[in-house]
Amino acid sequence: MSYSIAVRALCEFTAKVGDLDLRFTPSPTALEGIVGHRTVASRRSDGYQSEVALEGQFQALKVKGRADGYDPAQNCLEEVKTYRGDLSKQPANHRQLHWAQAKVYGWLMCRKLELPRINVALVYFDIVSEKETCLVEAFSAETLQAFFEHHCQLFLHWAEQEMAHRQARNGAAQLLAFPHAGFRPGQRHLAESVFKAVSTGRCLMAQAPTGIGKTVGTLFPLLKALVPQQLDKVFFLTAKTPGRKLALDAAQVILDSAAAPPLRVLEMIARDKACEHPDKACHGESCPLAQGFYDRLPAARQAASQLRLLDQGALREVALQHQVCPYYLSQEMARWADVVVADYNYYFDFSALLFGLAQANQWKVATLVDEAHNLVERARQMYSASLDQATLQAVRKTAPEPLKKSLQRVNREWNALHNPQLAAYQAYDRPPEKLLQALFSCTASIGDYLNDHPQGLDSALQSLYFDMLQFCRVAELFDEQYLFDISKRDLDRKRPLSQVCLRNVVPAGFIGPRLTAARSSVLFSATLSPRHYYADLLGVPADTVWIDVESPFHADQLQVHIVNQISTRYVHRQSSLAPIVELIARQYSLRPGNYLAFFSSFDYLQQVAQLLAQTHPHINLWSQSRGMAEAQRQAFLDQFSADGQGIGFAVLGGAFGEGIDLPGARLIGAFIATLGLAQLNPVNEQLKHRMTAIFGAGYDYTYLYPGVQKVVQAAGRVIRTQQDQGVVMLIDDRFGESKVRQLLPRWWSIAVPDALLQAH
Repeated sequence: MSYSIAVRALCEFTAKVGDLDLRFTPSPTALEGIVGHRTVASRRSDGYQSEVALEGQFQALKVKGRADGYDPAQNCLEEVKTYRGDLSKQPANHRQLHWAQAKVYGWLMCRKLELPRINVALVYFDIVSEKETCLVEAFSAETLQAFFEHHCQLFLHWAEQEMAHRQARNGAAQLLAFPHAGFRPGQRHLAESVFKAVSTGRCLMAQAPTGIGKTVGTLFPLLKALVPQQLDKVFFLTAKTPGRKLALDAAQVILDSAAAPPLRVLEMIARDKACEHPDKACHGESCPLAQGFYDRLPAARQAASQLRLLDQGALREVALQHQVCPYYLSQEMARWADVVVADYNYYFDFSALLFGLAQANQWKVATLVDEAHNLVERARQMYSASLDQATLQAVRKTAPEPLKKSLQRVNREWNALHNPQLAAYQAYDRPPEKLLQALFSCTASIGDYLNDHPQGLDSALQSLYFDMLQFCRVAELFDEQYLFDISKRDLDRKRPLSQVCLRNVVPAGFIGPRLTAARSSVLFSATLSPRHYYADLLGVPADTVWIDVESPFHADQLQVHIVNQISTRYVHRQSSLAPIVELIARQYSLRPGNYLAFFSSFDYLQQVAQLLAQTHPHINLWSQSRGMAEAQRQAFLDQFSADGQGIGFAVLGGAFGEGIDLPGARLIGAFIATLGLAQLNPVNEQLKHRMTAIFGAGYDYTYLYPGVQKVVQAAGRVIRTQQDQGVVMLIDDRFGESKVRQLLPRWWSIAVPDALLQAH
């Protein structure tokens, strides 16, 4: 059995020493790096070879990669690194890592061409000035072979451990039994569909109701597929923190089962949640956990590799025992984990760590996308960018003198967009060229300033700088899937301020390639209807399988009433208050217990809650408030006790509309006084126009489908187990329309009109 590793990964394992140093030095974008490499290659002689595939063996270790270039005339192997700024300020441990890569490639080239000697060059290419700095050394093949074997030897013990781990993992995975006594209704169908999808290398969209055990039902079949499909990793991707918790709980169930495989399951969390010293900068002179990080990393990595469940707490414990940063230890362990549980952005974002590692190391991965209905809006946010003129104005006042001119130019071009005759909101098919040029120039100036002043920028300017970089990056990708829009505010000012946005409206072009890069991607949720809406916006492959898993629940468990005598439209809001209050009070008196009442806004929620409190003071009620912290959200949920009675008021689509579990008597009903439609505003109307142009279904894609999906998610809070009984009241006349009713779950038995209201 041999162990395969990329040259870069080998050197990062064996040649990184010293401090973790993240003092921000502006590095080129991926696109700038590619252009830089091409520019260097274009300057070479006709016989120059680019992207030379090389590989070599040392004992059980196979090392492979692509050398940037080889010039036969000069017998020179080149390793090209693009940069911007002052090369003399490059940390010594960065240079050492670059030389290690170059020398390993040098030996592999000697071996391939049977050369006795070779020149090895580190070529640093400044993407701004386009100047090259060439550092060349001549080596004998024997010297480079000794260097290569030394680094292989350093890695070999770990490689042998990893091969033993993989062998034990795969052997046990083949014998792994389902961790429960039997499958729940629908769960076997889901699990078999996932196994078939990964076996045939296809994408699967699975609409599967809450309560069938989707998490175990999707993770288990992928673990069974580890050996037959030769999978390296499984990525479990979630939209929110509760999803990560469910995934880790499911993994724990599997790890606790008889003859469980020795899996390493890793939880990845955001940097700000993992940072031990938020008041310190990420470099050795500031943070004690960054100082000597790479010297202490091997022992920390070894200790972490012995644990099966590396959740946030376990990883932090190991990191602090070895005095290394928990966040960057988790990034290292992503290379060695079998199952990684992380937020969507770790795989789908522009600079996604997991996707980048998978591509660089040519891993064969399968991805699970939990609560996939959330991916549309999350992806739009990931691939969009916005800038606020008020922030620019504030930063201009305090910016260092050398930067004021370029910031002023940005502001001048921005002001030129403010035609007084135009409305407060304007959308365009392309961004303004002059503003973009000013932004590109400004980011370059700030980058140059940073290189000369490594102590950095004040936080406001640095934050604006990152926003500008994102804006410039998105601008390079701008196409018909985007809008450029300007929203003016402070209209009473002589010169109003505004926000400019490059708004992604169809993320399919970015999401699709990420889905197909995996051996199989499984998108699952209780609400993935209609199929074509999600397929169009997420760019799933044409051969994607779509299944609608049968519900484990029966119609007699849930009474669904459509209250079509009430309109919850904004113009009818005042007249709807009293009937809604009477409906809630009547249902509560018929069956006292815990209910959730959902509304379209905080204002609407407060008006109904106040009227209910005035007219029925004996009913206990509690309300969601704006910007609740995690502890406040938990306190809201704790009110739903099994022996309690009362009504919790919440906003549809908010923190309590999905992802919460209140089984049994903790929740026996829900009132949903809204169709869930997005707010009618210029941005959504522009989105509707674009959806009409692309898909011919503007209203449905912008308002109806996302709205009803929120309604179904909220109603899904009521029935959580096969023993639950509950009631859902859908309050709005539009729920009676056939187009809307077709989007509701098939297993619901719906009563219309509502006899409860007619009794009044």
